[in-house]
Amino acid sequence: METMSIGLPESMKEFVLEQVSQGDFSSASEYMHVLIRADQRRKQREALEAEVLKGLDSGPSTPMTLADWDAIREEVRNRHAKCEQA
Repeated sequence: METMSIGLPESMKEFVLEQVSQGDFSSASEYMHVLIRADQRRKQREALEAEVLKGLDSGPSTPMTLADWDAIREEVRNRHAKCEQA
């Protein structure tokens, strides 16, 4: 695990230490890990929501055909083959 030093204003440092002292976290590092993971999940959710909105705005839906599924399978095979070559 890598180490990173960050600078915080005194009020923020006291807040982090208070969270640790209340027993919610075992260390300031654990508190930061939790915050970063929550931010990562939030950004992933936002990206997913943007993709869903893009799909909704792309026009009327059409039924999936066997040709559509075949094209999807072929795309997956091609991507997998490229990964194996790398």
